[in-house]
Amino acid sequence: MTTKSISSTQAQNNFGRMLDDVTHNRTRYIIERRGIPQAILLSLDDFAHLLEDKQAHQQIGAIIREIRPDYRLGRVVRSPSDSR
Repeated sequence: MTTKSISSTQAQNNFGRMLDDVTHNRTRYIIERRGIPQAILLSLDDFAHLLEDKQAHQQIGAIIREIRPDYRLGRVVRSPSDSR
């Protein structure tokens, strides 16, 4: 099984080809916007398999954790009301 990364513009322009690739070749696509992963496209059979197979579930979880963007910018500042 292959996992490919593609920009949202490329995905929009090639959606039919991506669907064929997903359904016929079991390819997964990670769709990015401005270089940040936003969504995953996979077949219904692949999705069902992920829900049923613990090892497959762990593998996709590892992929998601690896590519997930980190939105924790800045630092948390406590307000005076937090000290109560």
